[in-house]
Amino acid sequence: MISHRVTRRPEKLATLVAGLKHSWMVPFRAFEWFWEWVAYGLSRWSFLEVLEYLGSFSVLIGVIFYFSESGDRIKQRHYQAWQVINTAQGKGGSGGRIEALQELNEDKIQLVGVDVSSAFLQGVHLEHANLLRADLSAADLRGSDFRFADLTFADLHAANFRGSSLENASFSNANLKDADLVGVNLAGANLDGVDLTAADLRSANLKDVRWKQIRSIKTANIEGVKTAPDGFIQWALQNGAIDSPSADE
Repeated sequence: MISHRVTRRPEKLATLVAGLKHSWMVPFRAFEWFWEWVAYGLSRWSFLEVLEYLGSFSVLIGVIFYFSESGDRIKQRHYQAWQVINTAQGKGGSGGRIEALQELNEDKIQLVGVDVSSAFLQGVHLEHANLLRADLSAADLRGSDFRFADLTFADLHAANFRGSSLENASFSNANLKDADLVGVNLAGANLDGVDLTAADLRSANLKDVRWKQIRSIKTANIEGVKTAPDGFIQWALQNGAIDSPSADE
């Protein structure tokens, strides 16, 4: 906003000094009077007004450039997130991958084929994520959120999903061998073609799961499963599942 204005011409110094009650105030009033003249002179200088306009214009240009380059900044952020994920590939720990995965997913970037095997990703939130053919094998995913995620053909063997939210996720043709699914919420999940060999499903919520085309459930522990669909438990036991407390309890 332009604030330039022409100031009022200062009065004569003699007039100002005459109105003072104490003589010791004269030097201070004279000093102020001098700067009033400086301000008056500068206020009449049009160049300063031009500078004010240029300053405001430069702010406008800066705003325009900021928004015009927003796409490049987003791309750079995504590149850095992928770099974090790829650099830590095959290593344990988090290594910043939780934040990187969540950031990419929030920006609707597909995570197809991502390899985070053996990573510590406890509590990661990847709702609606596209994790087609992803490798999360042996990853620590306890307390995570994969609601509505697409894990079709994903390698999830030996992954620890204990206590996670997996509602309406698609595990079609995924490998869940030896996976820890204790207490998970699988309500509405698609288990067509999934391999659940030796998986631990104790206390899992199986409400409305698609189960009739499960590839294998041999030695999977279904003890205490909740709201299992009609016929599921009988079918599972007939196909090699077990129903007993684990030895670690």
